[in-house]
Amino acid sequence: MHVLLTAGPTYEPLDPVRFLGNRSTGKMGYALAEAFAAQGAEVTLVSGPSHLPDPASPRIRTVRVETAAEMFAATAAVADEADVWVFAAAVADYRPAHVAVDKIKKSGETLTLELVKNVDIAATLSQRKRAEQFAVGFALETTNELAHAQDKLRRKNFDLIVLNSLRDAGAGFGHDTNKVTVLDAAGQIVNFELQSKADVARGLVSLILARLAPSS
Repeated sequence: MHVLLTAGPTYEPLDPVRFLGNRSTGKMGYALAEAFAAQGAEVTLVSGPSHLPDPASPRIRTVRVETAAEMFAATAAVADEADVWVFAAAVADYRPAHVAVDKIKKSGETLTLELVKNVDIAATLSQRKRAEQFAVGFALETTNELAHAQDKLRRKNFDLIVLNSLRDAGAGFGHDTNKVTVLDAAGQIVNFELQSKADVARGLVSLILARLAPSS
């Protein structure tokens, strides 16, 4: 089994010094890569900027990228050959329309930035997803969590979506623990109570593999 997995944030440069980014550390995605490898899968881990070291498992090939465009190119290059897609990265929705060649100097009381939309990696790849491929998305929400997650699952042709809420203590960016809810297209819900991200990853991988197993 070949798993394509994205992790971490993306950084969209403003100038040679500054960038637009988010608080993702990549911990959940890296834990998932290790959990899949432990089950015998070959994993391509496309990682945005992260301080985490490359996973030690020889079954994991890590591809380091910075921007959303670079992450899209790296995932698109291997998507067709992968059996499972897991989109755990926190990809920037927008990027600066213009990247300054030199450091932007302070001038005036306000600074206006023009932003343009990045490619939606999961939605774009879903257009070429084959019936036998299995896609898992992640959603980090702050309001109307279930409704937003179910809409995202439907729009992006996911088989499962993993919902995080920033309102849950100990979950989300920066923590070593996580608490998630997994949804499928039928509306079935599996809750993972607060536990280490490694344990959450093992539970998610078991759930995914169970969905892939042929019916007896």
